[in-house]
Amino acid sequence: MQDSGQSPEIGQIVMVTKGRDYGQFGVIVDLIDERFVRIADGDKRKIDRAKKKNINHLELIDYIADEVKGSFIETGRVTNGKLRYALTNFLEKQSDLLKEGE
Repeated sequence: MQDSGQSPEIGQIVMVTKGRDYGQFGVIVDLIDERFVRIADGDKRKIDRAKKKNINHLELIDYIADEVKGSFIETGRVTNGKLRYALTNFLEKQSDLLKEGE
């Protein structure tokens, strides 16, 4: 079992490392137990059909989408639009970091 020393959090960005969604990003929207979480991206994988994933099949990225986490704290739910916004925001920041590193 791989353990990156961090436990998953709601609002955390993850990359799928196993399965049909390999290489795609998602946001953790539910913590089921110590092994499983539910992820959604607001686009192909909507919040009402969040995918149950084993955390061993995910790469936990050290980035928490504050707007998603805040929405869960305030209302107990999140919209697909917020998930899409969080992922777009994250991917833009990643590409900016990559450009700076060139």
